[in-house]
Amino acid sequence: MTATARTPQRWLVLILGALLAASLLIVGGAASAAHAAGAPDTPGGDQEKTDYYFGGVITFEDKPVADVGMSVKGGGFEAKTVTDAQGKWRLYVPDKDTYTLVVDETTLPEGVIVDASNLPEGLQPIQGTTGSFEVEFGLTKTKIVNLFLGQGERVTQSFVDQLAVRLVNGLNFGLLLALAAMGAALIFGTTGLSNFAHGEMVTWGALLALLFSTTWQLPLWLGVTAAVLGGGALGLVLDAGLWRPLRRRGLGVVQLMIVSIGLSLALRYTYQYFVGGATSQLPGSSPAPIEFGPISLSYIDLISMGVSVIVILGVAYFLLRTRIGKATRAISDNPQLAAASGINVDRVVRIVWVLAGALAAISGVLWAYFRPGVRWDMGTQMLLLIFAAITLGGLGTAFGALLGALIVGIVVETSTLWIPSDLKYAGALVVLIIILLVRPQGLLGRRERLG
Repeated sequence: MTATARTPQRWLVLILGALLAASLLIVGGAASAAHAAGAPDTPGGDQEKTDYYFGGVITFEDKPVADVGMSVKGGGFEAKTVTDAQGKWRLYVPDKDTYTLVVDETTLPEGVIVDASNLPEGLQPIQGTTGSFEVEFGLTKTKIVNLFLGQGERVTQSFVDQLAVRLVNGLNFGLLLALAAMGAALIFGTTGLSNFAHGEMVTWGALLALLFSTTWQLPLWLGVTAAVLGGGALGLVLDAGLWRPLRRRGLGVVQLMIVSIGLSLALRYTYQYFVGGATSQLPGSSPAPIEFGPISLSYIDLISMGVSVIVILGVAYFLLRTRIGKATRAISDNPQLAAASGINVDRVVRIVWVLAGALAAISGVLWAYFRPGVRWDMGTQMLLLIFAAITLGGLGTAFGALLGALIVGIVVETSTLWIPSDLKYAGALVVLIIILLVRPQGLLGRRERLG
């Protein structure tokens, strides 16, 4: 048989093979659809099984409710399922973390919502919703969340109301971020060091407050005081025991930055060794929130913003009105000229480290209430935003860090109106890039400082 005669046969084989593959795909798809359709009969359906899961039962008037849509998302992960005939549901997640659990209210019976008066202890709807909750694991690998339905009207907010709520939340977050960012900016301005261990200084303050107020059951004000004093002490120890000797040896900025990265890792995993990987809560039960139209603020939110404003004003007074503050600004502008003018540079830098440690500790305590919770790596989650605020406002300027932190905080919180909450921190970095393209030295920075 010639090659020309074999060609139609090859085409026929290829066509038959394609038809066979298509039929297998159709059969497989039908089987998958049948399996998915049968998913409600088994809690968890066809999800990939892991060691960690959220589960529970949804009932209305003591009867199970089937076919209620449930979803969980967080840390870049998302999963969905529906309740089975017994009202049971299960959602598997990859690891222990904080997740957002959402009840699809469109799948509930008409005029029925999640009964807020009969929720498990510690579970509250996310502001502006009736069926969305922030959930996290305890000491075990499972978290049971039983939900009871009741008669009611579903809570919805207009876009303007949601924007107002997020603006206030962004202002709150920006103020507490500013405390840490101003301290890190002062360190950079006086020493040129980009301190990658600054996040661990934030964590240190929260851990001290947890130790005194929760573990040792002492009054909260005493725990906060201990956190501030301990934060200042950590800054003092780090400068006296590590950074000043390295500066005297003439190490460059890059070498010091690498040392700070190693210090960050050492402190972070030391915290984990002693406190473990669980999330702990600081004391303080919130009474009924104060309503300002669509905005609902707890007294902890109000105290947090009030404390942040008072501390920021205190730092501003220190920098503008005191001799040490003026010396700090002089060193930030030109350390050689400041030393030649008779300023004790080492003494001023030591004070700056103590101040930065105290500010980081206060920020850590407020961050523990805003998140909420204390974790061994909580400061690391804030570190990138601290650097973004410093760069956005202008390197080495405390007031620039304040402005940058407010912008970052507001952008992070309001961006969730348009993008998934898992990407909200990326929104702040996009704003940073756009502003630096227009003004490379930052909003309040000066061009000569970038040389």
